[in-house]
Parts: sequence; C-alpha cells; structure tokens
Amino acid sequence: MKRFPGKRVIITGAGSGFGRALALEFASKGWKIGVADINSQRASETVDMVNQKGGQGLEIMCDVTDITQLEDTAALLKDKWGGVDIVVNNAGVAGAGYMEKIPMDQWDWIIGLNLKSVIHGCRAFIPMLEDQGHGHIVNMASNAGIACLPEMASYNVTKAAVIALSETLKSELAAKNIGVTVICPTFFKTNLMDQFNSTDERQRLMAEKFFSSARTTAEKVAQATMKAINKNRLYVVTPWDGKLVWGLKRFCPEIWYKMVAFGYSRFGKALDLQP
Repeated sequence: MKRFPGKRVIITGAGSGFGRALALEFASKGWKIGVADINSQRASETVDMVNQKGGQGLEIMCDVTDITQLEDTAALLKDKWGGVDIVVNNAGVAGAGYMEKIPMDQWDWIIGLNLKSVIHGCRAFIPMLEDQGHGHIVNMASNAGIACLPEMASYNVTKAAVIALSETLKSELAAKNIGVTVICPTFFKTNLMDQFNSTDERQRLMAEKFFSSARTTAEKVAQATMKAINKNRLYVVTPWDGKLVWGLKRFCPEIWYKMVAFGYSRFGKALDLQP
C-alpha cells in the first residue's frame, strides 16, 4: 500500500456485509475510511468498529442512485482530507426471476443500484484522482457477471456490465497512475438477501439456501481484495469454485453453456422448477 501515503478510502454500502469487512481491513492498517451508506444506524455501527480497530471512520449518508450525492461526497472528502486514494463502489442488491416475468420497475431498480451507482461513483471521483495523479478504483461485481446462470437475468446483466466498465477503465486510466480492480466472487455470507427481489417465492428460497450454505465469508473476500489492490490486479475471482467457473467459461464457453443448460434442464425437471 505504499502507493497510497494518504491512507484515505471511501466505501459505499459500508454499513454491513462486504463493505463493513473491507472497512475493518483498512482500519487495521490505520486508514481514514469514509463509511458511506443509506442506513445511518448501520453506518454508525461500522464507524464505531473502524475506530476501535485503529482506523478513523467518517460517517457519510449517501444514496448511490443519486449522482449529486456522490459528487457532494467527493467534495466533502476533498475538503476534509484533501482528497481520497481509493474509491470502492460496493453498494448493491440481488434479484432473480424469469426474463419475461421480471417487471420493468424491478429492472430499473436493480440497474440503478448495481450498475448506475458504480457509474456515478466513477464519474464523481475520477476527476479528483486524475488531479492527484494517483488512485485506485474498486468495483463490486460478481461471478454471475462472468458465467450467467438461469433465472438471474437482471442480476447477471448488471454485474457483467460492471465487469465491462472496469475492464474499460483499467486501460483508460493506467497512464494516469490510477488502478482498477473488479471483484467477482461466488456466493459468500453477506446481507444481500435484505433487499432481494424475485418473480416467485421459490427463487427467494433457493437464493437463501445458496447464501446460507456458502463457506466463504465477507472477511475472506475483503482480504483477497486488499491483496489485489496492493498488486494492482484487475480481477478478484474467489473462492476456488469461482476460479473453476471462470476457467471453464473462458476456455470452453460452448461446452460450459451446454453443461449449464443440461444441468438446469435436469435440475428443473427433477424439482418441478420449469417455467
């Protein structure tokens, strides 16, 4: 982390889950952490934990779907800290459903929170990072954006778009000494189910089962993210099952999707899950 002598980071959605876990990782290294969240109680709790861990927390109320609020956050950190070294666009939600059954308002909802919020964060902070001559952007995507599974169309679309945006920025900003990392984990223990939307209850039950049975924790994903930032790596694909899926999708895409289609067909018929 010698590239960031100011030790200043802003994390959206830092009131819980991965955002909180990452904030505590930075806190253990003595960083100043902007804890941005729409939930003031959760943000306040994270700030207290950050301060106890050795960092300096700053609570920031922020709705990431409103670019004006992110621009105001950038101005606030410029005034208080003189700038920021790392921007983590983490806030997001989960959703599921058959493509043709997902209401348009749910599409707008998930695109606003998962994709446009990342665009807002990048637009608000890139000018500051360029003026400083250094910085790093971390965007939260998902393995779902790499290998798009059935009944997750809206979620897959937003996460794939975040990966595409991050890959674009990696080359655009390299000459300006600004690094980019995109996080693509499989299921891990987090609070995404708090704002989950689906077209039927079965999809909710399936998602809850996947999240509850996950062995990877938000803390492990946060540790992997810290390593990637330190090495200026673009991708964080974790844990091992995510790496396996990534490899299959990259090197054998046709075979991968034939396997997915076959497995989904058999799985759906066995449990009466066909539309």
